Amino acid sequence: MAGPARVRRRLPGTRKNPRGVTLERHELTASVVPTAPELARAIRLPHATAMVVGTIIGASIFVQPSEITGQVPSIPLIFLVWLVCGLLTLFGALATAELASAFPRTGGVYAFLKETYSPILGFLWGWAMFWSMHSGIIAAVGVVFARYLAYFLPLGDAGIRGAAIAAILALSGINYLGVKQGSTLQAAFTAGKLAAIAVIVVLAFVLGSALPAHFVTGDAAAAAAGSAVAAGVPGGAGAGAFLNAVVAGLFAFGGWHMVTYCAGETVDARRTIPRALLLGTLIVTICYLALNAAYLYVLPLEAVASSTRVAAEAAEALVGRPGGAAISGLVVFSTFGALSGIILAGPRVYYSMAQDGLIFRWLGETHPRFRTPHRAILLQAAWASVLVATGTYRALFTRVVYTEWIFFALMTAGIFLLRRRSGYSPATRMWGHPFTALLFVAASSVIVLNQLVSDPRESAAGLLLVLVGAPVYAWWTRVRR
Repeated sequence: MAGPARVRRRLPGTRKNPRGVTLERHELTASVVPTAPELARAIRLPHATAMVVGTIIGASIFVQPSEITGQVPSIPLIFLVWLVCGLLTLFGALATAELASAFPRTGGVYAFLKETYSPILGFLWGWAMFWSMHSGIIAAVGVVFARYLAYFLPLGDAGIRGAAIAAILALSGINYLGVKQGSTLQAAFTAGKLAAIAVIVVLAFVLGSALPAHFVTGDAAAAAAGSAVAAGVPGGAGAGAFLNAVVAGLFAFGGWHMVTYCAGETVDARRTIPRALLLGTLIVTICYLALNAAYLYVLPLEAVASSTRVAAEAAEALVGRPGGAAISGLVVFSTFGALSGIILAGPRVYYSMAQDGLIFRWLGETHPRFRTPHRAILLQAAWASVLVATGTYRALFTRVVYTEWIFFALMTAGIFLLRRRSGYSPATRMWGHPFTALLFVAASSVIVLNQLVSDPRESAAGLLLVLVGAPVYAWWTRVRR
């Protein structure tokens, strides 16, 4: 006896089973085939812009101005350094915006390097990210958060490490539950951060005018610069000092590229990410210029150059001891917000690498309910916590952080290659190309060369750590074949 006839008809639409796994109906038969859930697209322009701003503005702007003022003890040069840093960051953001609009997929810089050159370059970026660059940043920012928290709570060394790990795990847990929760938290912290910066700037110019010597200009600026140098503050106005100041300033602008990691979870990523990069970079540059103006309005130039906590000292000069406590609270708030954005971004790179088969496939799985790269989030949290607990993040981070500029130079130079390829059609093109691209590549190269010359042993160790990924990649691809 013949079996029942097979139904050969199209059954349109999809449905979900109770566990949230999408079930697709196929044309030839009525059979149902489960597919893995995709990442949820919940990041819109306000969230993406908040991620750019919130990730960049951490703790550096509250301490780094002293490093720059010590190198170039001159008010016009100080503002020129910050303006140059803002422009270079903007050029990098413009290059990233074009690439993000051409390759609107999860992974950001990893995807750009892989598509432009070769999978091995993308792998090396992800390798350096996980073992040192990104995980090291998470650990370092977590420790800064805990140290400023110790201003209010009696925390010893073990307590500081414990608080840093607790912050990392808590924010990883929020991002585990959904990208919307993580990006909304980031937006809230960024809004609070910008409001606090605005208050600092307004109070500085309103209350600072009553201080006996709140601003240094003309001949007084030169005298203050001379006294700063005489007091042992490193400084000068030469090309080398200016370059060192720019490198220090760019450190405060770090993290601008991380929003591209989440392209797969961004609504209309081809347009949203370029706009977020442009808006975010401009907002940060304005904030940094305004804060430096406030510091220099309230404190003498030599005090800014020699300070180790310039924002707190400026606040104390305005309102006394409560001002220092307020700034410490702001740094706690700011670093916690920056940590949230950094934790959100990283796992998307490891997820994309796993999807491409460059690392273990299980890292590329999406949570069936929360639609997040849950295993990549957990792995990143675990390794960053290990770096905090052991203190090894210091050596790893300081050795390797400069190498990201090698990848940035390659990423931007790749635009010249991509524009010669057929089928390359970005929705946004880099403004000022090729001049802006060439300037950014040149600046990135100078930063790398400066680091190699100033600290050859540590630089070589960091570069070696990155290059170790090459034989690992060769072994992995051989095993997969």
